[in-house]
Amino acid sequence: MKKLRGRVEEALGYIRSKADFTPDVGMILGSGLGELAHEVEATTAIPYSEIPHFPVSTVPGHEGTMVLGMLEGKKVVVMKGRTHYYEGHTMEYITFPTRVMKALGIKVFMVTNAAGGINPEFVPGDLMVITDHINLTGSNPLIGPNDDEMGPRFPDMSQAYNRELGALAKRMGEATGRPLKEGVFVGLHGPSYETPAELRFMRLIGGDAIGMSTVPEVIVANHMSLKVLGISCITNIFIPGKAADHEEVLQAAEMVKPAFKKLFRAILKELTIPQ
Repeated sequence: MKKLRGRVEEALGYIRSKADFTPDVGMILGSGLGELAHEVEATTAIPYSEIPHFPVSTVPGHEGTMVLGMLEGKKVVVMKGRTHYYEGHTMEYITFPTRVMKALGIKVFMVTNAAGGINPEFVPGDLMVITDHINLTGSNPLIGPNDDEMGPRFPDMSQAYNRELGALAKRMGEATGRPLKEGVFVGLHGPSYETPAELRFMRLIGGDAIGMSTVPEVIVANHMSLKVLGISCITNIFIPGKAADHEEVLQAAEMVKPAFKKLFRAILKELTIPQ
């Protein structure tokens, strides 16, 4: 089996053969939120299935296409959908697209998800800036041999989500008429939804929203020294004893799409790319 860096280079070579393009911003769009990719200009779209070693999602609401082009004057690479740990893949495999985006040249990593709210002040349709996370997946994508050229053996996670980017998102939420909440995201491996006791536990330890993605990608992004902005779309509120289903998640994401797209375009327009 080829080492990670060799697989990244193969994927990079294929993408470069389709688009001679160096993006500054990488975006992963979560369940039902991929429509923003349709607004990217001068695009090259590449199905995940064509890219060497790329994971392909089996989950409804995750189309599985990489889009490269311009949005609000910024050079972007947008991932429409992601692969999850619960689909049976390794952590290294599901975070492979984050590695490839870094190899393409991104400096800012913007990650989104559909999340269940456990903060009683949240309502479906809220957008939440992720200020921190709690990793309850039971694993870590950095387990195993470390490639020092990709990042340090023990990366710092004291500011996993960049404060300046979070503040920018909050300002743009106010400016676009959709004030953002903020909170701590709890990452789980799924695929089953949580029991009432688990929900009480996660609220007790400081969680505001929960989901089955994002945390592995953010760990890898920090390993590679990327500046990270995370935003959760609160698609449902977990109430102990109340049933939840994925269709409810997709319906709520559909409802929030206009505000989500407006917010992200505003953030990109005002974003200063790090040198």
